[in-house]
Amino acid sequence: MYHQVEELPDRGSPFRYLNVAPVNFLRQMQWLKRAGWTGLSVRNLQPYLRGERTGKVVGITFDDGFRNVYENALPVLNEFGFTATTYFVTSQVGGFNDWDTGMGAARTACMSKQQVREWVGFGHEAGSHTLDHVHLSAVEPSEARRQIFDSRHVLEDMTGEAVEGFAYPYGDVSPDVRSMVADCGYALGTTTRRGRARPQDDMLLLPRRIVRSRDNWFNVLFKCAAG
Repeated sequence: MYHQVEELPDRGSPFRYLNVAPVNFLRQMQWLKRAGWTGLSVRNLQPYLRGERTGKVVGITFDDGFRNVYENALPVLNEFGFTATTYFVTSQVGGFNDWDTGMGAARTACMSKQQVREWVGFGHEAGSHTLDHVHLSAVEPSEARRQIFDSRHVLEDMTGEAVEGFAYPYGDVSPDVRSMVADCGYALGTTTRRGRARPQDDMLLLPRRIVRSRDNWFNVLFKCAAG
């Protein structure tokens, strides 16, 4: 689980740990490739998640849809033949991380509609991260449903592709929220729960391992290989 691929902000900046420097990201992908791993979008990971296929594969995801992922991660992924999933905050496509700025985070650009389309055009996956990056269990059920349902349709209209994947903002998921995600027709849901995804897992509650600013290529290989 990545967020931003950008030079690190000053020490003490909010959410600094969620930034991975571009040169660090490049080295991580280089070493994954050298070690025999194949990076896949969550959509392309499905046969492995269901136990239908086995292999040395790792799901690569980016939350929020930042422009720096398009600028700094996309060329690297394409170079190594990897695919990945970006979960977009759909109301901020072409906008900024307004959900973060109230907490002191730097205002950072999100991908434009054209960049989202190009992301998909290169074979990567577009998933939903709601309309507005809200705490789904804290809003009224009708609003939670709107955030989950409408964001999918916005992305499908934008990309011309079916949207199968959903990531819960802040990792905030309850049984009712999970049911809404299922009702909308999503096939795959990712959480912030730490762990390795296995065939017996609930496909709408998949765990992930976060990659932090301090993680180097060895740490990432360890995260992939750990049980």
